[in-house]
Amino acid sequence: MLPNTPIQFEHVFKTYSIDIHNKSTALIDLSFSVKQGEVFGIIGPNGAGKSTALNILLGFVFLDKGSVTIAGKRPNSTSCNLEVGYLAENPCLYRNLTLTEHLRFAGTVAGYSSVASRKRIEELLFQVDLAHVANKKIRHFSKGMTQRAALAYALFHKPKILILDEPMSGLDPVGRKMVIDIICDYNKAGNTVLFCSHILTDVQRICDRIGIMNKGKMDQILNSIDITDEKNLETIFIQTVSR
Repeated sequence: MLPNTPIQFEHVFKTYSIDIHNKSTALIDLSFSVKQGEVFGIIGPNGAGKSTALNILLGFVFLDKGSVTIAGKRPNSTSCNLEVGYLAENPCLYRNLTLTEHLRFAGTVAGYSSVASRKRIEELLFQVDLAHVANKKIRHFSKGMTQRAALAYALFHKPKILILDEPMSGLDPVGRKMVIDIICDYNKAGNTVLFCSHILTDVQRICDRIGIMNKGKMDQILNSIDITDEKNLETIFIQTVSR
């Protein structure tokens, strides 16, 4: 069972060395939490620290100071990884493997039997509408198909937490709607989503709460229900990052 706040950042600082004399500050006292069963969106201008925050959460980068937990554990611990699915902005799928081969590998990593793996593959191919290209190599996939294939891979082990970095990047309206529907169905099953995107309409459409990052900090957290036509997300975003 996950804690009530499956994702927690507390007073996190991170700097990168540019050279032996200079450093770049990426995160400054970053604190926020994601509640169990919600979709939490993060938006911010380029260089706000969004990617660094995700990389720390996933265990790709170490923080300098502060505390981060995911599923109640330290990032990248073995037990934590079983609870987490991740979709990168540019998924690293093997171009010369088929989608079925990718998903079989996901089943092996997750410890599924061959029978259970086949059943799960069938479910996911239907869910992402890629059954008709299951045995085609990834190099023949469009951007939208590749994104949906990577989402199927991320969902294979039925994670309780899904982390999405620009999941709609480069997708046409049909592809965007399909990915949004998958995310919403996943969330309706009681799962938690952390969602980073520059597409403000998508963020407002599917997120319960939205955090605006700027200059390494979490500047503001909004409830989606409080956003109105008169005070829309774009206006709030521009006002926040312009301060």
